[in-house]
Amino acid sequence: MDLKGKRLTVGVTGLNAHDNPGPGVAVIRSLKAFYAEEIKIVGLAYESLEPGIYMESLVDCVYQIPYPTAGAAALLERLTWIQEREQLHLIIPNFDAELYNFIKIAPQLEKAGIKTFLPTLEQLEARDKINLHDFGSIHGFRVPNSILINSIPDLIKATEMLDYPFVIKGKFYEAQVVHHYETAKNEFYKLSSKWGLPVIAQQY
Repeated sequence: MDLKGKRLTVGVTGLNAHDNPGPGVAVIRSLKAFYAEEIKIVGLAYESLEPGIYMESLVDCVYQIPYPTAGAAALLERLTWIQEREQLHLIIPNFDAELYNFIKIAPQLEKAGIKTFLPTLEQLEARDKINLHDFGSIHGFRVPNSILINSIPDLIKATEMLDYPFVIKGKFYEAQVVHHYETAKNEFYKLSSKWGLPVIAQQY
């Protein structure tokens, strides 16, 4: 990458730094420690209350980007708009949930002058929690039995196959140990609405 005396401009996501902190703030601190004044950090935030937005010593400017559920096209449109103003050299996404969209638009980002360092879609899917049981079986790891749930009938079947208690997991984040059907059903609705389908029922 030939910067020709210009500062390196990097977009970084994951600026939340509360009880369950995102990695973005730590990534920025590491970049600043190495590059000092030779780097410009463009924060890419999903919510206006992400604490990293307000750390003026870390971020030079901040833009809001659409949630991953908005899809790759919405993300590309927003990043194209940001690129016209900031001339990013590199973007470092820091959340599992956003990687699919970034991988999908990586060729367009490259054409726009934005470098990325991302896994392939196949690599991302191989380490996805919905494929964890198959991955463990292939490589000889002991992994709790998992059942993918896309509907209430799926959940009923899972309760027949797994002993209570078992764990209900969101597609990307969050998990809850459940001890009876009503709790399992409530967690299914909550996690599917928040993170999408499938939800995972896993042996405890």
